[in-house]
Amino acid sequence: MALFARAPVAPLEYSRTLWMRLWVGAVMVFLYAPLVVLMIFSFNDSKRNVVWRGFTTKYYEKALGNDQLVEALINSLTIAALATLASLVLGTLAAVLLWRFRFPWKGAIDGTISLPIIVPEICLGVAFLMFFAAVGWPTDLVWPFNLGAITIAHITFCFPFVTMVVRSRLASFNREQEEAAKDLGASEAQVFRDVLIPHIKPALVAGALLSFTLSLDDFVITYFTSGPDTITFPVKVYSMVRFSVTPEVNAASTLLIILTVILTFIALKAQGVKAIAETH
Repeated sequence: MALFARAPVAPLEYSRTLWMRLWVGAVMVFLYAPLVVLMIFSFNDSKRNVVWRGFTTKYYEKALGNDQLVEALINSLTIAALATLASLVLGTLAAVLLWRFRFPWKGAIDGTISLPIIVPEICLGVAFLMFFAAVGWPTDLVWPFNLGAITIAHITFCFPFVTMVVRSRLASFNREQEEAAKDLGASEAQVFRDVLIPHIKPALVAGALLSFTLSLDDFVITYFTSGPDTITFPVKVYSMVRFSVTPEVNAASTLLIILTVILTFIALKAQGVKAIAETH
């Protein structure tokens, strides 16, 4: 009988308790049920999208055949990719700077970098609108230069998240590894490339995923910084739902969800979920 006896649950093993599992399940349903309903109704054979009338894929064909919607999606992906690359560079350098060096006004600079995370998006959107209007930013440039204002705005609020994630990872770095590399003749650049970068690689992947998602999903700041001939996917979807939520909108949103999940899966598979989860 002792072989079949259940091991007692330790006080801190919350995941093995029934109430915690029920609570986690309820939270998951609350978060993801709307997305599941959206994806199901993207196959609804009804324009009103309220009552199920039958199964169809014509709205996917209609969404993919909508040139403006496809153009908006390409714009959003381009902006997100550029903002992610620039945010990785700026965020990593800022994190290393704040972690390694002591200099005057360090606290003020640290707080200034964190401002885009704290300030409401509507305030940032108005600030960017006034800034680009004051500098006379051109709005009639050819693609992809017409995305410059939006990209700059996205970099501004994305790279602080990268800084926060990378800096948290650097807190667990053993400086003795850096000193050992220098004792073996490595230069500062070699130490940064061969010692520091491998340690913060999980944080870089996590920061890139966070930046890409934030940029791809942003509406408020993009709405204020987009030109008359520039439209992104969230702004386009907003203009479509102002009239009615049709299965075409659901189909376009489903395609974006699938694309985001695929890119996230590829990044997690390439780096390893466990390594990213260990990013403190």
